[in-house]
Amino acid sequence: MNAQRPAGNEKEQTLHSRILGDLERQILSGAWPPGHRLPFEVDLAAQYGCSRMTANKVLTQLARAGLIERRKKSGSFVAQPVAQAAVLEIHDIEAEVRSLNLPYAFAVAKRVRRTANAADRLHLDLTEGAALVAITCLHSAGSRPFCLEERLINLETVPEAATEEFSQMAPGAWLISRVPWNAAEHRIQAIPASAAIAAALDIPRHAACLVVERRTWGASGPVTFVRLTYPGDRHSLVARFHPGGQA
Repeated sequence: MNAQRPAGNEKEQTLHSRILGDLERQILSGAWPPGHRLPFEVDLAAQYGCSRMTANKVLTQLARAGLIERRKKSGSFVAQPVAQAAVLEIHDIEAEVRSLNLPYAFAVAKRVRRTANAADRLHLDLTEGAALVAITCLHSAGSRPFCLEERLINLETVPEAATEEFSQMAPGAWLISRVPWNAAEHRIQAIPASAAIAAALDIPRHAACLVVERRTWGASGPVTFVRLTYPGDRHSLVARFHPGGQA
């Protein structure tokens, strides 16, 4: 005769399946986008009337399936799909330069606080009259220019940027350290260098350049638009893909 499982264990198993199904639906439907923070174990336990161990098992199962990322002391977050992660990964320019074993430096050439014009509003989905900070910054690798950064920061979502001079930390690294982002969009193209770009990057006019344009959003709305221009012969983009992605 088979021994019967305790009723309490059956209840936990049922709750486990219910919680797992609920969370999977939220993630797979897009209701919880990449970067969304899931409820903590204690909150899930209170919401479903289960033990923290059951909540922990559900989150562990979601992490093993690649649907969420569990970060120590921060919580659990909806993971980026693998195919998108390769495209949307946001690199720190200083780290890129140091990976070449070259000294890194940056200098802010221009920083202006102003009202968004028509082009700015398109880049950042802003309303008329919105305030922003526009920054032009040159990153160097050793004695040579590495990247020209032209950035807009939305002061509605990042008000502290209004007084930040970016003298100690480059704008991109500063934003990454202070403003969590939950969505990004990349646009990559090749262009011939204009007179201004050629002068900034110390390359011949009409030389090939790689341009990466990126928009990021946070929980409160658009955060930043940036155009990164690299000399074409000094930079490349590498994406890593894993089996199971679509061709």
